[in-house]
Amino acid sequence: MLEHAWNETGPRFKAWLAALLLLIGIGGFCYSIQLGTGLGVTGMSRDVSWGLYIGQFTFFVGVAASAVMVVLPYYLHDVKVFGRITVVGEFLAVTAVIMCILFILVDLGMPSRLLNIMLYPSPGSVLFWDMVVLNGYFFLNLLTGWKVLEAEYTGIKAPDWVKPLIYIAIPWAFSIHTVTAFIYSGIPGRDFWLTALTAPKFLASAFATGPALLILISLALRRFTGFDAGQEAVRRLSIIVTYAMSITVFMILAEFFTAFYSQVPSHMYALKYFFVGLYGGNSFVLISWIFATLCLLALILLLNPKTRGDETWLTVACASTFIALAIEKGISFTVGGFITNPFGRVTEYWPTAVEVGIVVGIWALGAFLLSLFYSLFVTVKRRSERGIA
Repeated sequence: MLEHAWNETGPRFKAWLAALLLLIGIGGFCYSIQLGTGLGVTGMSRDVSWGLYIGQFTFFVGVAASAVMVVLPYYLHDVKVFGRITVVGEFLAVTAVIMCILFILVDLGMPSRLLNIMLYPSPGSVLFWDMVVLNGYFFLNLLTGWKVLEAEYTGIKAPDWVKPLIYIAIPWAFSIHTVTAFIYSGIPGRDFWLTALTAPKFLASAFATGPALLILISLALRRFTGFDAGQEAVRRLSIIVTYAMSITVFMILAEFFTAFYSQVPSHMYALKYFFVGLYGGNSFVLISWIFATLCLLALILLLNPKTRGDETWLTVACASTFIALAIEKGISFTVGGFITNPFGRVTEYWPTAVEVGIVVGIWALGAFLLSLFYSLFVTVKRRSERGIA
């Protein structure tokens, strides 16, 4: 199966993989600098101990969880239009979990520290349970996605034990992002994170980000490989993105109301810091307004049935959704919890070139793995439709 997939790829695909390998190499070089020097080469400090790495981890946990938005309708509600892209969603989840683990690894400084969780498990720690649910979700999606694809490749029915695992993976998807949210909201000393809305907002934003990315992937697969997920599948995914994005924006606005109407100082500080600056700190003002602009653009395009039904405008809306939530969850939310520090001061944080290089390398590795997965998927689909086993 793997050999056939590789033989059917063209030079353009191989050049794409070569470019990704170059970026992975740059990321590896930057990581070697961090490994040799320590986390002092990053923008993190005593007052801001979580930065871009943990933000990206949080964001991609949501991308991984979002696979449930095609798996659940197809298997529980018999929505046949999602049948052609359920494996696409499962492979996206597998890749996203791998990226999550890598972001945790680079954030630890010394990779050997990861063994502490396994050698000295602490069931009372939310981080321990985050490791459990992430690894469980990874194996569930990898196993079920591979077996379903293998069954289609060989032309035989998938084993009966696959379906129960798929049913288990559905609630498991909700658990991985809920546990991640509890890591934040379970820290009482960080007022910006101390809200019951964190878990629901994480899930809502995940169910906007993931389907938006699936739409972009489906459109790209159709353009570059000829694989068509179907207009109805894309239309239904766009409706999911619309509702999820609307709920996410509503929850963000609710945070503003709660903070400023109630005049909660510690909660207002982070929001002020993002949009107008605070005590001279203004590193995030520009990207915060970019986030707000993209959210508004995405909602305008998604709520209008005409623009949502137009492929070009839908692409813009999905890209805007993905980038906006990558900003909000991928860095801003994490940093916001450290504004202000226990002494009431603002400690500026901005990722260094080494941090950015490592993140680019992990993104490139994710794109590399996803490209290989989808190359295999498209090859199997082509052979299946031609009746070749």
